[in-house]
Amino acid sequence: MSQEAVAHAAGIAGQTYYKYEKGESKPGTPLNPRLRTLLAVTQVLGIELTTLLPEDLPDLTAGR
Repeated sequence: MSQEAVAHAAGIAGQTYYKYEKGESKPGTPLNPRLRTLLAVTQVLGIELTTLLPEDLPDLTAGR
């Protein structure tokens, strides 16, 4: 499936999906997609949500 086809099927813009694959919204700035978008992409691709998550999750509570 092309990026454009996945994006269309998930209901998001092609450029947005490209940024998701790249992992950045702007150079050096992480992209934070909404849960609904992640679920739509996993359903289109036929994969589990955990497949999109990194193996080593960052500690988001550090520094609080």
